[in-house]
Amino acid sequence: MVARDTMELKEEAIRGQYEAALGLVSGFDHAPRLAKPQEAAPASERSPGVGARPRFRSTVPGMAARPAVRPGGVRILDRIEALSDGLLSPGQAAALNMLRRSLAIALAMGETFAAQSGLAELKRSNLEGRLPEARRAEFGELLQAEALAVLYTFANATAFLIAPHLGSQTVEIGEVEEVLTDNAPLALQGALWELDQDIAVLATDDLRLVAVISAFAEALMQKVALRAETAPRLAAYSGGSWKVEADGLLIAGFRPARAAKGGQITMAFKKPHEVVGNHIAKYQSLRLAKMLMAYDFERRLNPFAELGGFIFTFMGDGKPGTGKTTLIQMMAGLLNDYCQNAGYPFRYQNFSIDQIDSYQGKSGQNAKSFVETILDPTAIGFGTIDDIDQVAGKRGDRQSSAGQQEVTAVFMGTFAGSGTVVRGNCTFGMFSNYPENVDDALRQRAGARFLVDGPQTREDYIDILSLLLGKNHSIPLGEHDLFAAQEIKKAVQASFAGHSRPHEAGLVKVWEDVGAKLGPLDTIAKIGAYLKAIQMADERFTGRAIKNITDAVKVRAMDFELPDEWMEEPDRFLFRSYDEKMQMIRELMTPITVDMVVQEINRYADSEFRYADNSDEVAVQNMMRDFARQEEAKRRYLESKS
Repeated sequence: MVARDTMELKEEAIRGQYEAALGLVSGFDHAPRLAKPQEAAPASERSPGVGARPRFRSTVPGMAARPAVRPGGVRILDRIEALSDGLLSPGQAAALNMLRRSLAIALAMGETFAAQSGLAELKRSNLEGRLPEARRAEFGELLQAEALAVLYTFANATAFLIAPHLGSQTVEIGEVEEVLTDNAPLALQGALWELDQDIAVLATDDLRLVAVISAFAEALMQKVALRAETAPRLAAYSGGSWKVEADGLLIAGFRPARAAKGGQITMAFKKPHEVVGNHIAKYQSLRLAKMLMAYDFERRLNPFAELGGFIFTFMGDGKPGTGKTTLIQMMAGLLNDYCQNAGYPFRYQNFSIDQIDSYQGKSGQNAKSFVETILDPTAIGFGTIDDIDQVAGKRGDRQSSAGQQEVTAVFMGTFAGSGTVVRGNCTFGMFSNYPENVDDALRQRAGARFLVDGPQTREDYIDILSLLLGKNHSIPLGEHDLFAAQEIKKAVQASFAGHSRPHEAGLVKVWEDVGAKLGPLDTIAKIGAYLKAIQMADERFTGRAIKNITDAVKVRAMDFELPDEWMEEPDRFLFRSYDEKMQMIRELMTPITVDMVVQEINRYADSEFRYADNSDEVAVQNMMRDFARQEEAKRRYLESKS
């Protein structure tokens, strides 16, 4: 990545463009060249006797004072005003102010680009009639480059500034078509003409108005960025970086700025005591939620990520009904409460089968949008991929659709690609009832394994029955200490100790063979020999598996839970400096032991052997069905010949 020296886009320069920006919002005429006018929705009727609000008088030279809307006229202020009954609502006023601000930023960026690229001098020469013929081609290319830079800056600033006003409303606007690159003023007019069309057709209230503006800005950014890939003379813009201090907006070429906004979560959160069984998975989820809160927004790094004990990706697998959804609800609820208490933006999103699209490339775009939202370093993020065996396809599997293959490629590049940077502000959880159907390479990118096996003991079943029955009954509890079995520390210690020996039959054989030859695994050499023996039994047990195991061991070395008081009183930890957080965490760390290493090897290898056994069994059953069909087809064929 090219290093950028961030400059300031001066506030005086932006405010100097307010007059021109207001003129564009107030009105201009535009004849569309690439797009066709849409059928506008009928304007809302005003109450009897209520006139239009007083008109603004444009101060742009040559602009008539609020002319009536004519064919080809673009009057965004009038368009938005028509959504109300006489007076602009706060949401409509905010949208108009935001559009004016975005246009002013874009125009100021255009002047900056012109000055740095040499375009400003060529413009003066052209106006004075002394532009050399030999430089006309360069002049045209720079005008096009300025148009692309201004368009992208406008869309980028609009998406950034409108983000805090977004609700749960979404709209589909399709592709932006009126992208003109002759010069910057014409480019903005074309974009505003199309935005005006979309508002007319799709915006019926304030929520949809905001959604339309946001969707249009995102679509315009994509279209302009694609056009810029082959356009010349953009180095002055694409290689630079500017900060708009008043808004916190960073303009870094054709890369979208993301506002620190948390999405509104509509989910039935669960408390930890409502998760019965699943002791290790619950314990690790509790710790991971607090680990995420240690993220330092100024340093943009988490001390846990630097120390090597952070879970960036994890796989939760188990049979249907064992509690995967409840686990998600618990972790999302904890993070939501912690972030609200600290005033941090929090984003939760789930990627599901609904986002697999039949259009080529659309599924990949959906997956990329999902991961970029969660990775945003200005917020705490939690992304889940439910039923990942259905969402992401196995490479080489003819039954996987092109969309599923696109999603697999995006997730593999995100979770452990050449450009992956783990800051420690987010985590991704992949959940499946059939993890053996997930692509091997994608599954191995899950740094931690959460076996979601649900209630196991007699006490677990009593606890879950009592929990689900609720309080609207008079059935006595009997001899049972309710929820005592769910005491997390005690239950987790027992669960970890259970992995001192492997569970899966194939791994048990490897364990016994190595033990007979080497005795207790009490040195790194013996443990390494055990790992090699596992690899010889299952060739999919590669170096990535070793990394995942060592990461899990480092997590165990931080086998402590950040005190609840640190989350409830942010000044005690969350609002401390990065170095102070690091020191506080170091004081709680415990040394790595042989037992930790062996237990984590067995936990990970057990899961891989379990996946392999299930996958092989499914393959055998499929082959048996194929053979049976062939035999039946052969029998019917011979009967038809006789």
